[in-house]
Amino acid sequence: MAMTTYAASNDATKEKRPNIIFFFSDDQCYNSQKNFGNNQTKTPSLDKLASKGVVFKRHYNTTAICMASRANVMSGLYEYKSGCNFDHGNLATKLWTTSYPMLLKQNGYTVGFAGKFGFTVSDAEEMEVHREGEHVKGDFDFWAGGPKQTSYKTAENVSIAHYADKYPHSTRAYGAATIDFMKSAVKKDNPFCMSVFFKAPHKPSLPDPFFDDVYKDTHFDKLPNYGREAGEHLCQQSRMGRQYKKFTAWGYQDDEHYQQSLRVYHQLIYGVDYAIGMIMDELKNLEIDDNTIIIFSSDNGYFCGSHGLGGKVLPYEEGARVPLIVYDPRHPKSTHTRETTSITGNVDITATILDFAQVKIPSHYDGKSLLPIIDDHTTQVHKNIPITQAWGEVAAQSFSVVEQQYKYVYWFYKNEKMGIEPAEELFDIKGDPFEMKNIANDPAYKEVLANMRGLYDQQLQHWKNECVKNHGYPKYGVLYDRKLDWAQKEAYITAMTESKDDKKSTKKASKKASKEKKAANKGKK
Repeated sequence: MAMTTYAASNDATKEKRPNIIFFFSDDQCYNSQKNFGNNQTKTPSLDKLASKGVVFKRHYNTTAICMASRANVMSGLYEYKSGCNFDHGNLATKLWTTSYPMLLKQNGYTVGFAGKFGFTVSDAEEMEVHREGEHVKGDFDFWAGGPKQTSYKTAENVSIAHYADKYPHSTRAYGAATIDFMKSAVKKDNPFCMSVFFKAPHKPSLPDPFFDDVYKDTHFDKLPNYGREAGEHLCQQSRMGRQYKKFTAWGYQDDEHYQQSLRVYHQLIYGVDYAIGMIMDELKNLEIDDNTIIIFSSDNGYFCGSHGLGGKVLPYEEGARVPLIVYDPRHPKSTHTRETTSITGNVDITATILDFAQVKIPSHYDGKSLLPIIDDHTTQVHKNIPITQAWGEVAAQSFSVVEQQYKYVYWFYKNEKMGIEPAEELFDIKGDPFEMKNIANDPAYKEVLANMRGLYDQQLQHWKNECVKNHGYPKYGVLYDRKLDWAQKEAYITAMTESKDDKKSTKKASKKASKEKKAANKGKK
């Protein structure tokens, strides 16, 4: 287990283990805070954390969608080892036993959870999305979580409904619930760990009216890669998923509608910031702020019109990269902001939490402790990390690898009738942070491309060696193999497409039957 130099040299610190609070927002793009480049945003509490903590400028979700990402940060595993995502399966109970909440609890921590849990822990082959978190709420000492997407209306969430009168919007209610947990936890001798997984700023866009004035007059600047024209250089597969459709479905092409969408989006984030501020104030009131570590991040990014896209999931920067701030008040450098461009992934949060708590990091984790970077911002714990997209429309699925300067994306889908061939993308993230030029076919980058292909092949080999043998993951070892010809992949594609069509037909038939049943019952009345 890695250990920070300051903790290792201080016996008193070792004896008094820190409290830990992990804040996790939903669908928050990296460009949503001042410390990540947006001076139009208002996040005073997060700015305060950043002013004394470490700001990670190149932090990625190794799968950029909520279900898989939440399983990633709980288990410390890449998606193909957790086996958990939409259309795939649940997190196995064995893997839950080595999640950070359970390992902390086994090692003397009082553990709590509030917000959107987002995945199910079960060995059942059939997915049980409707029971997200219900299987494990008894494993926590405090539970204020909920299944599915939860609701912005506090009264509609069973576990926090009693806060509805004072805090009708769930974001502030989760803050109040966390405060109650802390008040109870400090009465014990144990340190505590609280995980607060906000619903905000996920759609539907229903911000807290308490903050209606915050952005009412703001006209947001658009990123240089905004709009359809800024996506024409990307491979055709990137435009074959729901992200492409959402640009127009959400009215992003109309400036007035777009501006209102961004105002609401950032108002939801402001609510998260406010709730974090409530909790930070209470830490000071309880006189435990000097021994409580705070970690803040998000489950995936959000395109907000970049490359003519909406939503998340795809491996481009706005979809996969998110904010990460780690604040340790005990650290001797916690008097000023420290920024790092070291490559990190969401799976690293798990190992970092355990390392802070002086709990041994399981050897099967993919994540690495970030404490060495917190000590020295130039340190790297990964040479590269993978970004997985194995969900949604088959044509838009991909596998990627990103390192300190470059990102390589492989799109496996082929369709002769549509003139679509498997494709590669290569971006210079340092020189072209908005990914406006695909240099995969540029002769000047021939050696870079060869190197990135090699890193990609290594990550794919890890997938082949380590992936769970169920939930459909082994076939991706073939689909993502850039060296195999289409004939070896075609049968998998056909099966995947037919399976999706069957699911759509079943869902459609189920909805029709439900409507007919309601109509029949109404007729009887």
